[in-house]
Amino acid sequence: MSTPSSSSSSLDPAVAARLRHTADGLVPVVVQQHDSREVLMLAWVDDEALARTIDTGRATYWSRSRGEYWVKGDTSGHAQWVKEVRLDCDGDTLLFVVDQVGAACHTGDHTCFDADLLHRVDG
Repeated sequence: MSTPSSSSSSLDPAVAARLRHTADGLVPVVVQQHDSREVLMLAWVDDEALARTIDTGRATYWSRSRGEYWVKGDTSGHAQWVKEVRLDCDGDTLLFVVDQVGAACHTGDHTCFDADLLHRVDG
């Protein structure tokens, strides 16, 4: 498995300093629909992917399985237009608040959390 390069990042150094990366240089990203607040998916970024996201307004991630950057929607047409990027209190998780076009999940489901309900408490 490849790891992302740390070379050409144009991420603001003040922002980069606040991030707590995994050993592979990644930070998890929770992706949320801006109007419904529905959680759509989880993905990973390094500093370069985050910089590209901020610069272009299109969600850009690091694929751990393919070992490359990917812009959500480039192949599927199901783009994510980023409205906000937020950092959690510990600096170890990002939140992308997006306008999702089409399905968020690679399976074609609306969200990556549509398929399996493991537990529900009613009442």
